[in-house]
Amino acid sequence: MRTYLDFEKSIADLEGKIQELRQSVGEAGVSVDDEIERLQSKVDDLLGDTYSKLTRWQKVQVARHAARPKFSDYVSRLVDDFAPLAGDRAFGEDQAIVGGPARFRGRSVIIMGHEKGADTAGRVAHNFGMASPEGYRKAIRLMDLAERFELPVITLVDTPGAYPGRGAEERGQAEAIASCTEKTLGLGTPVIACVVGEGGSGGAVALAAANAVIMFEHAVYSVISPEGCASILWKDAAGRGENKSPDAAEAMKISAEDLLALGVIDTVVPEPLGGAHRDPTLATERLGDAIESALAEFDGLDAETVKSRRRAKFLNLGRIGLS
Repeated sequence: MRTYLDFEKSIADLEGKIQELRQSVGEAGVSVDDEIERLQSKVDDLLGDTYSKLTRWQKVQVARHAARPKFSDYVSRLVDDFAPLAGDRAFGEDQAIVGGPARFRGRSVIIMGHEKGADTAGRVAHNFGMASPEGYRKAIRLMDLAERFELPVITLVDTPGAYPGRGAEERGQAEAIASCTEKTLGLGTPVIACVVGEGGSGGAVALAAANAVIMFEHAVYSVISPEGCASILWKDAAGRGENKSPDAAEAMKISAEDLLALGVIDTVVPEPLGGAHRDPTLATERLGDAIESALAEFDGLDAETVKSRRRAKFLNLGRIGLS
């Protein structure tokens, strides 16, 4: 059964009617193809109109959609011969970040990213994509492997943020994130980061300090969640008073269009009609094309050139529009 967001009520009503008509065919043997085609056309038009003018808060809801493809979904369609590696060689295994060597369209790569899990058991096992220090240290280990064998790195970012639990803090969460960010910034092979859902805080930046940052049309990328921002600025808490999260989302400019204009990201990948969750195969194909194009820009470049380009990219942030 498809899950609908709050602003999709009209779409849900129409698709409900289509489902009822399809069921009536089996019951009465009546042909309703013309009516289904007419309603489906209305659904497509409504989807196009709705998704062409989403607010930033609505984009947050789409980025968090339960049916949105996860890391494992992208990997199954995007690469071949994926061999996940486990453990940080220091404390243990963190399942919120998954990664290992693979082949992407004929070239060997290291691919890693946040895994949220597809169902309740999976979400608990992967801690909803919120990594502990072991996850970031595993990412460093994978990047060391990439550098040793001169392999480009592809990261898929989809996390509300790093895990804020006491145990994670006791084991050096802040240091692990900082070290992972430092490693990503200084890697001698190309890093292509893809924000495919939520890009939350330092937990996302640690895997997104890349040569090229690709972002899905309805993904979001921010230093803090809208709810967290609202709680700080307006003392807003869930269930108490007016919900200021939509205001926070608007103020933070967290959409792909905003971030492209600000120079924070490099490419926006259009999503299928109604979002990536409605056609994961097409979404993955478009993402793969964008990754292939980004990687091609670094073919034949030596390590120092790759590093200097990445350094220049980040030093230039914030200078957009300045003379």
